[in-house]
Amino acid sequence: MLKSLTLNKFTVFPDANLRFGKHLNVIVGENGTGKTHILKAAYSGIAVSAARSGVRSSDVQGRLAFSEAIGAKFLGVFRPDRLGRLVRRTPGRSKCDISYKFHQDSLNMAFTISSLSRVIVREMPEARVLKRPVYLPTRELLTIAPGFVSLYETAHLPFEETWRDTCILLESPLARGPREAKIKQLLEPLEEAMGGKVEVDETGRFYLHLDTGSMEMHLVAEGLRKLAMVARLIATGSLLNKGYLFWDEPESNLNPRIIKTAARTILRLAADGIQVFIGSHSLFLLRELHIIQQGEFPRLDARFFGLHLQADGAVRVSQAQSMDEIGDIVTLDEELEQSDRYIAAEMNLSEDPQQDGQDEL
Repeated sequence: MLKSLTLNKFTVFPDANLRFGKHLNVIVGENGTGKTHILKAAYSGIAVSAARSGVRSSDVQGRLAFSEAIGAKFLGVFRPDRLGRLVRRTPGRSKCDISYKFHQDSLNMAFTISSLSRVIVREMPEARVLKRPVYLPTRELLTIAPGFVSLYETAHLPFEETWRDTCILLESPLARGPREAKIKQLLEPLEEAMGGKVEVDETGRFYLHLDTGSMEMHLVAEGLRKLAMVARLIATGSLLNKGYLFWDEPESNLNPRIIKTAARTILRLAADGIQVFIGSHSLFLLRELHIIQQGEFPRLDARFFGLHLQADGAVRVSQAQSMDEIGDIVTLDEELEQSDRYIAAEMNLSEDPQQDGQDEL
């Protein structure tokens, strides 16, 4: 499991040391404060580690291959014009330092990205992450997965590499054996919310199998397609037992009822050994996570991170074990304020005698 991520002069972060919980990590902030940057930075390093074919490669050739893999992954995931654009702008030449600390010390790694787009390895991992991390973007990918990977690898497509990585996992075969009972347990609430089961035909196209027949995934509401994507990753074993899940704005395109299902699924996966990282600015989702965790998963190790935009454009990170301790978040405050304004408006309406007279007419 990832213990901490340190970002120094990386994009909007002059200096951030994020210390993660073993089970659930929630990054909260308004748009433009770097939620997705944290998710992608953590994901990219773990993905490179998981893709390494050789475990012990601390010689010059091995360090060079590792630095090239890091550079390629950050370019593919973040899609900057050049790698040096990820370095926070300061006068003169600059660099950013990124380091990862795991509960297993042999996985630790650290490197520097210079403004000249060079990657310099400062600490090589002695082992590799054994399971590929999962990254879920704000949109669903089931409808584009058939044929997307081969097209991505043979043509220049303006999509981030996380889409390719996740499509590979979506097209993996179903998990079999002793894990099937756990998979069934995790899938039941998702299939109930979707009203059916995810299926794939011989051409690789995904369908939602209902009692009345199969429906092409393109015809299914996008919120349900996002749940279907999670269901498929559980069924293939990608989200089972140990592993990592990075989910950017799980609430996107979901109605409140489905958000409740997504929140419970997130916590069930965390309790099953998946280290979960989510970025969100939805008060409804955050409250639902809190309610379910306190009632059903009180022993989960959770951490909350608040991103606060400063006057100079830098972002400061606050972190705590509860949402109430990470400081004020503008988007959350706006939702609370709207609730207060709505109640006040209803009270004023009920007290307006002229309105009462109109109601009687």
